[in-house]
Amino acid sequence: MTNEVTEMLNALHAGTLTTEDVARKFRDRKWPRRRREAVDDYAKILEGEISDPDVYVPGSFDDVIAAYDRQLIDRNQLRILSDAVTESQRAEDATGETGE
Repeated sequence: MTNEVTEMLNALHAGTLTTEDVARKFRDRKWPRRRREAVDDYAKILEGEISDPDVYVPGSFDDVIAAYDRQLIDRNQLRILSDAVTESQRAEDATGETGE
């Protein structure tokens, strides 16, 4: 399954985009986020993680981690792209917009 993020990561792996090209695009896009219920009980948090692990969200940071796991990007690229996603999300937080 491809989406905008996986297409950029595949282009990075193929050498048609640079890490900085992808990072720039990552900074400019809105990222889907997981919203969780606020839970104060640590046991309930653990129970929730075991019984209902996070599902894959297409077009999210999940795709970046999957590319790293498949060795399509290296550790340094992962760090650069992770920083770019963080910058994008901080900018969204500052304006009150989210990628949902």
